[in-house]
Amino acid sequence: MQNVFPFAAVVGQDDMKLALMIAATDQTIGGVMVFGDRGTGKSTAIRALAALLPPMSVVKGCRFNCDPAAKTETCASTCGARSGKRKLVTEMAPVPVVDMPLGATEDRVVGALDLERALTRGEKAFEPGLLARAHRGFLYIDEVNLLEDHLVDLLLDVAASGENIVEREGLSVRHPARFVLVGSGNPEEGELRPQLLDRFGLSVEVKTPQDLELRVEVLRRRDAFERDPAAFIKTWAKPTAEISAMIAKARKAVATVKVSDDALATISKLCMTMGADGLRGELTLMRAARASAALTGDKAVDTDHIRRVAPLALRHRLRRDPLDQTGSTVRIERALAETFGP
Repeated sequence: MQNVFPFAAVVGQDDMKLALMIAATDQTIGGVMVFGDRGTGKSTAIRALAALLPPMSVVKGCRFNCDPAAKTETCASTCGARSGKRKLVTEMAPVPVVDMPLGATEDRVVGALDLERALTRGEKAFEPGLLARAHRGFLYIDEVNLLEDHLVDLLLDVAASGENIVEREGLSVRHPARFVLVGSGNPEEGELRPQLLDRFGLSVEVKTPQDLELRVEVLRRRDAFERDPAAFIKTWAKPTAEISAMIAKARKAVATVKVSDDALATISKLCMTMGADGLRGELTLMRAARASAALTGDKAVDTDHIRRVAPLALRHRLRRDPLDQTGSTVRIERALAETFGP
């Protein structure tokens, strides 16, 4: 198994790490988009996410990671007999973090039907794709802004319905496909389609660190990892385990975190001040603030939680203003100062 750089050892990039931890705590937030300079640790941090996630219960033998406790959203192949006499056998499995390469074909993404077996033997043979593997986990797309349009359309359909449908020559197979979409890219290489960008709950901008000590520490840790990956991973095992435990605890507590009417009013006022399109920004900000509170062990959302996650939840939802050419980060800082004071 390939050694993965530990999440806890990533230097700086606090916003990116917080966004990933929030998405891991509450998967209904809708995923994370990480835009920034090349070589700033985007892919490293995202791929390290898998080691932080507590294992999940799945139906043994199911190729779609179906949840044994779910009453609906189960596949027909292995779990369709849920209503019958056969008792489902369960097991614990790691939460999948699946890489989707830019050059992936549609069949590799959605899965492929074996038409020859269907026609010669009358069997509906289906080979699951990346969407099936990512069910109940994370689907990671590097350079997501360069993804082909037909794959973007496909992802939008599945993200909206939570179900993947494959139809070929009169044959049809469907299975649940609910996952957290995580993307990274360099804005200089092209913009992301607005429809897909809106599907990401949180957006992060990462920049090359300008602090000399931080840059030196990045070099020191990367060199130590490349020289002896096993020893480096062992050195960072305890901090990584602490973050994993924090996420596991937050997952259990997030449903009990209270969001007062005053907090909801503050969230709505902030979105109105920023001119965020639609209400999805408010819902995401509320969920992200609640997850942030759960991560810090707080029982209720306060203004500090809202201020901390507002740039992540709203940066990519601002309405374009031809009379205001300032960047989204500046506009958010201005709106935060107007809402909360300096």
